[in-house]
Amino acid sequence: MPRVSILIPCYNQGEFVDEAVGSVLAQTYSNVEVIVVDDGSTDAATRERLADYRRPNTRVVHAQHAGLAATRNRALAESTGAYVCALDADDRLDPAFLARTVPVLERDASVAFVSAWLRAFGDETWEWKPERCDLETLLSENTVLTAALARRDALVAVGGYDTGMPAQGDEDWDLWLTLVERGYRGVILPDVLFHYRRRTGTMSGDCWHGPAHMPLARYRIAKYADAYRAHLLDVLLRQESETAALLRRNDELERCVATDLEPSVALRRDELAALRARLAAATADDGRVRELEAALQAASAEATALRNSASWRITGPLRDVYGWWLRMRGAP
Repeated sequence: MPRVSILIPCYNQGEFVDEAVGSVLAQTYSNVEVIVVDDGSTDAATRERLADYRRPNTRVVHAQHAGLAATRNRALAESTGAYVCALDADDRLDPAFLARTVPVLERDASVAFVSAWLRAFGDETWEWKPERCDLETLLSENTVLTAALARRDALVAVGGYDTGMPAQGDEDWDLWLTLVERGYRGVILPDVLFHYRRRTGTMSGDCWHGPAHMPLARYRIAKYADAYRAHLLDVLLRQESETAALLRRNDELERCVATDLEPSVALRRDELAALRARLAAATADDGRVRELEAALQAASAEATALRNSASWRITGPLRDVYGWWLRMRGAP
């Protein structure tokens, strides 16, 4: 029986699923099964890819479209491993992810989930390095990977992922909050062990900056009202600290723009104006040269035409006599 189950919900993401599964099969820790749940995909390419999908230690479950939380719960129900990892179909695990996270759960029964740092790829490139995942931190922000490795029995004990949320995208944050609020503990390994794809049209963007943000925030505050009341001061101080850090960073950027960028831009504008003036002068000189060349060509053409004319040929003898006379005058 596999020790680890990787849960991969897939809804119209067939173009990425091979990378996700491949990152699991490339793990240096091999006692693993992969469960891909097709959440009623409507994309023809995804449906074709998953219709007869064959990879080692991998099986596909086809289901009616039910959303991300329900699909993860379906994958959880299908799993057999003691530890589970919910890997989105467009993300990738680092090859050492399981080799680093499994031993933490093996040696410390008080730890319910193990997270790590991530590196973004795709449309953006950056790293995310959170340090804490205690209750007061999670009440302020989600500092745990969606793909954090967790004890299966802990997830089952809290009911899995919440299917009653007003929008999709924050199911993992809600799960970690539920676990920690009920006394479970998590840790964050200070290593980049997860690769997070950034692209347009993702759920995370909608949750962070889109119309789903406020409904999800209201739902979260209402659901964990007691915890927010108990840690209100800590949450406010943390938010104020983060806001102050953002303001300081903004001030640094403003200073950089005022002292470095704007003078540099002004200098480049002056250089561009000078180059344009030189180009205009050079263009004017070039026009005069072309005018003289055209006149020279016209004169040459007239001379050639004259030499080829009948009158030039007829007056040839007279030119010869005139030339003889000029030479005689010049003789001693």
